[in-house]
Amino acid sequence: MEIKVEADSNHVHEQNLPLLQDKDLPEIERKTLIQRAISQTFQSTAHLANLLPTGTVLAFQLLAPIFSNQGNCDPVSRSMTAGLLALCSLSCFLMSFTDSFRDKNGNVFYGFASIRGLWIIDGSATISPEFAAKYRMRFIDFVHAFMSILVFAAVALFDQNVVNCFYPLPSQEAQEILTSLPVGIGVICSMLFIVFPTQRNGIGFPLSAK
Repeated sequence: MEIKVEADSNHVHEQNLPLLQDKDLPEIERKTLIQRAISQTFQSTAHLANLLPTGTVLAFQLLAPIFSNQGNCDPVSRSMTAGLLALCSLSCFLMSFTDSFRDKNGNVFYGFASIRGLWIIDGSATISPEFAAKYRMRFIDFVHAFMSILVFAAVALFDQNVVNCFYPLPSQEAQEILTSLPVGIGVICSMLFIVFPTQRNGIGFPLSAK
């Protein structure tokens, strides 16, 4: 009789154990999916940020939480956040037309590309018209400038402070758009940058080895 009772006790224990495990699995899987989503968001943002001027990205990441009041926007903070987005977008556009070169001593000079050639910003160097013509403005520069604005828009949409500032209570359709749009922009622009790479090494971008 004792053996039978013990067997019944073990049988009851075996029946209860899977029920307890089934309750724990959804919570673990839910946390794993959330962690993967957060990790993927940070990775996507990091990859996209490499296509933008470093100073612009740092300024946006530093000022966005402050201007947006960490996503809790009133009319004033919303206007400040919109102004920050506009200035950063303008910076991404203008930085696409900057370039740099090294002289014989290894000194680096920055300038803006124009129709006639490169215009040195600080005027500390004098270059010949033939040399400046190598850096003249081209149509591909406008394409890169436009794509830079799109990439920055994708980075801004990855920022929850900015999203919560302008869309505090989005509908289900809007939430789907806000989730998928930056990913689509990032993939398309990344492919275009690979197919049509920029030859410029402007302000905020890595310098050329030459």
